[in-house]
Amino acid sequence: MVLTCRTKSDFCLDPTYFTGVGTVTSTETQEQAEDRNQEEDSEIVTASMSNKGCCKEKRDKLTALTAVSIVEEAKQIVHPNISLIITERSMNKNSSNIMALAPNTSNKRETVCIFGTGDFGRALGQKMIQSGYPVVYGSRSTQISNLIPKDAEVLGHAEAAQKTAVIIIAIQRQHYNFLTSLSEVLHGKVLVDISNNLKLNQYPESNAEYLAQLLPGSKVVKGFNTVSAWALQSGTLDASRQVFICGDDVEAKQMVMNIVRGLGLTPVDKGTLLAAQEIENYPLQLFPTWKFPIFLTLGLGLFFFFYSLALDVIHPYIYDNNNFSFFIAITIPNRVFPILALTLFGLVYLPGIFAAIIQLYRGTKYRRFPDWLDRWMLARKQLGLIALAFASLHAVFTLVTPLRPYSSWRTSNRIISQVLNNETVSLNHTNAWLIDSYLALGMLGLFLFVLLGITSLPSVSNSVNWREFRFIQSKVGYLALILCTAHTMIFGGKWFLNPSAYKWYLPDIYMLSLVVPCAVLVAKFVLIFPCVDKHLTRIRQGWERNPRYSEQPNHIINKSAV
Repeated sequence: MVLTCRTKSDFCLDPTYFTGVGTVTSTETQEQAEDRNQEEDSEIVTASMSNKGCCKEKRDKLTALTAVSIVEEAKQIVHPNISLIITERSMNKNSSNIMALAPNTSNKRETVCIFGTGDFGRALGQKMIQSGYPVVYGSRSTQISNLIPKDAEVLGHAEAAQKTAVIIIAIQRQHYNFLTSLSEVLHGKVLVDISNNLKLNQYPESNAEYLAQLLPGSKVVKGFNTVSAWALQSGTLDASRQVFICGDDVEAKQMVMNIVRGLGLTPVDKGTLLAAQEIENYPLQLFPTWKFPIFLTLGLGLFFFFYSLALDVIHPYIYDNNNFSFFIAITIPNRVFPILALTLFGLVYLPGIFAAIIQLYRGTKYRRFPDWLDRWMLARKQLGLIALAFASLHAVFTLVTPLRPYSSWRTSNRIISQVLNNETVSLNHTNAWLIDSYLALGMLGLFLFVLLGITSLPSVSNSVNWREFRFIQSKVGYLALILCTAHTMIFGGKWFLNPSAYKWYLPDIYMLSLVVPCAVLVAKFVLIFPCVDKHLTRIRQGWERNPRYSEQPNHIINKSAV
């Protein structure tokens, strides 16, 4: 049994200082010490286990007692702050080969200072205390308030800054000037700026850069400004676990990132302090990646709503004097929702068609797409999620349709009319097939649509490889688009050749919903032709029709060299 010792700073003592059990010999070599340790261990075990038939439980107990006695003697030789580890060479395979016998105090958290006792400063301090960090507040008033976390210490700014190497500046930019009087105390300290502004690009430079200009001797790091005080207090950090970090000093950034990890958050290194303004603008942006999809959906929704309103409410009122204004509540939304869902679903795959056509036309992939196409492709996920939301609303509105008074009135009126006229209507098998197929295609399409939405979530997409993700989003996505398009065509196909469907010479709204998805499917069908797909695949693998750099100069150089 060999004893290995290490201090809190993880360096080992010289073997001559501690050679085994009981004695310390300055002239003894490490091999001699190990041989003597093995002999002493064997003597102890032999004396304790002379009975060869001793039970396993008794042997384990004797081994533990032997280890304890070794440690007690070792404590008298080495410094008490040294943690001892016994490495057993001849232990059972099922037993652990390393056993800590003294607590290691190297995991103790460093003290963190916070300037400012506002909402965020108190919430961050409480979270740090819960994570094991000693916290000291620097404040103008050293009186402890009930709002201050229980285990925190409150001191003056200068005294608090001297106790730690990391200081979190939890105050607004307009109050930074008092820090210049503490420049000597803050020299060499890591200052974490967590401030935000009220408007985008409110100042010429970021708050962190302004702080670095005031205190050039300090190491300024931007961080924690994307986490809210409410999230820290409530513990619901699912929506704000990422903490953007930037700074010019690599070691200072690493210290702050270690603190972020210690709080259970995820640090994201954004580079130098030049990225501070972008980080400060991030919390002020309202759904930055959703603006284009939302505005597009709003525009299409208003167009389809007024289009349906004109054909289904205004036209019957003018020509037939029928008041169907109550259609605005359920009927018209239930027509607009599926049309929006199918149109947006087609718009998810339409930019990919445009990108393929542009690459075929240019004969290369090494040229940027137009800006409008680039923004469109970046918004495909948002468009798909909005389309899924409208498809789900369509399913819910369809389920409540039979509960409407208008539906009950139409059903009872039809039954009474048949009774009064003594009519018997036989089952139309063709119509039954169409309705059942329409419902089946709709349910299957919605199922695949939901599957696409689930796999787009980061927690799910991170658990699949790129080929699996591409298969679901591309192959399964096009299958879902085909099913949803067929669902709409079966439902509204009878209106194509019906003259009564063209009110004011306008096509029915279901016809409009098929324009985008049908165009996408036809174009995709052309692109998967072997003659086209092979050429497109070569381009995407790096082939160019007119390469920018010709191989002719290299050929001439090689020929002249020969």
